[in-house]
Amino acid sequence: MMKCTVIFQPSGRRGIVDTEMTLLAAAREFGADIESPCGGAGICGKCKVRVEEGSFQRLGIESKTDHLSPATEEEIEKLGEKEISKNYRLACCAAIKGDVMVYVPEESRAGKQIILETGREREFFIDPVVKNYYLEMCPATLKDQRDDFRRIKDMLEQKYGFQRDIILDYPVVKDLSGIIRRSGWKVTVSIWNEKEIIKVSPGFAENIWGVAIDVGSTTLAAYLCNLRTGETVAKKSMMNPQIVYGEDILSRITYSIMNEEGLAKLHRAIVEAINSLLEALAGEAGLVTAEIVDLVLVGNTVMHHIMLSIDPQYVGRSPFAPAFKGGMNFKARDLGLKINSGSYVHWLPLEAGFVGADNVAVLIAEEPYRQDEKMLIVDIGTNGEIVFGDREKLFSTSCATGPALEGAQIKYGMRAAFGAIEKVIIDPETKDPRIKIIGREGWFKKGDEPLAKGICGSAIIDVCAELFKTGIIDSTGRFNQQSASPRVRRDADGKMEYVLCYAEDTSIGKDIVITQEDIRAIQLAKAALYCGAEYLLEKFGATSPDRIVFAGAFGSYINKESAMVIGMVPDCSLKKVQAVGNAAGDGAKLALLSMKKRREAEGVAQKVGFVEMASEPDFQIRFAEALAFPHKKHKFPSVDYLLDRAGEKDGD
Repeated sequence: MMKCTVIFQPSGRRGIVDTEMTLLAAAREFGADIESPCGGAGICGKCKVRVEEGSFQRLGIESKTDHLSPATEEEIEKLGEKEISKNYRLACCAAIKGDVMVYVPEESRAGKQIILETGREREFFIDPVVKNYYLEMCPATLKDQRDDFRRIKDMLEQKYGFQRDIILDYPVVKDLSGIIRRSGWKVTVSIWNEKEIIKVSPGFAENIWGVAIDVGSTTLAAYLCNLRTGETVAKKSMMNPQIVYGEDILSRITYSIMNEEGLAKLHRAIVEAINSLLEALAGEAGLVTAEIVDLVLVGNTVMHHIMLSIDPQYVGRSPFAPAFKGGMNFKARDLGLKINSGSYVHWLPLEAGFVGADNVAVLIAEEPYRQDEKMLIVDIGTNGEIVFGDREKLFSTSCATGPALEGAQIKYGMRAAFGAIEKVIIDPETKDPRIKIIGREGWFKKGDEPLAKGICGSAIIDVCAELFKTGIIDSTGRFNQQSASPRVRRDADGKMEYVLCYAEDTSIGKDIVITQEDIRAIQLAKAALYCGAEYLLEKFGATSPDRIVFAGAFGSYINKESAMVIGMVPDCSLKKVQAVGNAAGDGAKLALLSMKKRREAEGVAQKVGFVEMASEPDFQIRFAEALAFPHKKHKFPSVDYLLDRAGEKDGD
């Protein structure tokens, strides 16, 4: 019987299966959660998935719809011809015939993602680019035949002192006369940047609404804000659906080049996701999306180009120059975004290369350019961005950490969702672990619910640190084959692994293990981060940071001691290491609420000196040294008390 590769996104679960196995059976085999209330009988229609067609070179497969069995009568009845034509199938009915990648939509996922985001309060002056002005005008008469627009401009000058001439957006013009008359000549005009009327509302509209979105490679985080008060009234997050086309930005560039309509598919996926978030935010606040009058987006350079339908291939080639770097305003309707039809979307400026508007957002949130302390800011994600400096000078770089730190490329890795192991401590004597699982308070004990179904990013860092501290792995990341613990064993292929959770304590019916390949994936990611930080310190002329800030939702839940033990960042007093939540999202909100912050973003983007790690002549040497736990040469005084014990067991 032929063997086939099946990949489930966005979970990243994958494996080899026999032909004729259904997608639902494969999903159960690999722990990819798919709703199936009817147990796979083809009755409920809840296990809907979408086949992704194309050549996925980095994953080594070509996925086609005809790599599944033909649609059954049950599928046609439940899905309809329209969805079938868009490559949707029921996982319980579709039998695998060849290599295939499928995307599991949000509504079909049994394990809903939990977005870990904290953020923190920041002081700022509310001065949004869109403001409301209430006007009470005299009705038109035979003696006063001024046009409606003239009346608005005259009243703006009379009541609010407007001296600048302003323009009307076309959709506003179409409805202007009717709105004015139906409201008894009392209207609220929404003016963008004191230049353009983008909305006219009947009567007095006190509140005005805007949305800020951090368009991450893996996760989208959106915030609905009251532009009058500055309050965040709703927030929503979701997985970036582009992940089906590549788990990192380089994969997505490759997909856009190698597949016909590749860029169009990537663009459409992100637009649909943003529109979905906009609808969810508006619904929670009791609004409609047409009431949203301003939108700020941030993201890395590749996300920026794809969102704007700009070919990203040149960003992926030396000298990695983007199409443009400055902050830009685009009509939302031109991008297919469903907010007020006359409103603008503002992208914050890019820095350089892969360091994009998301990093600029982090900067205007954390303001290292106003600090005397030398700050190292690490925004951890699939594409990691690092900044180092103070009020005198700043340097930045990006590093392809890959998705391992967020659960992908790890055998039993998963997103931060119900059932994911999120924290690990290993007893130094017994070598047995204690685990915390998302969905319950406290440490897991036998008989508790929920059972474990995988391991997410924060616990992956914990487990690497714990394995090293307890001597189960050495400084090179290799397993200690003389370990007496039954949890350290060889798999069916003779490769070493550590049993983190036995099958009876899991919901997938399998032992959850940490493999040698898992450890290698983490070493590659942490070495990239460390090298980036090392180069920035060197360019600045510093030997160590005064303070380290972990930014990003994922960074908020990293155990800083574990991060230091494995050498993710240069040594720093643990008292001076902090997590600040989704600083990119906070920066996007600040730019939404403050014109001053938008101007600040333009200035700081030009101030930062960009360091291209790949062009450094000794990069490979430094990278190899940084692969070791915590580092082949550098010392870590802040965690010496832990590393000494590890060193004794390592035999160094």
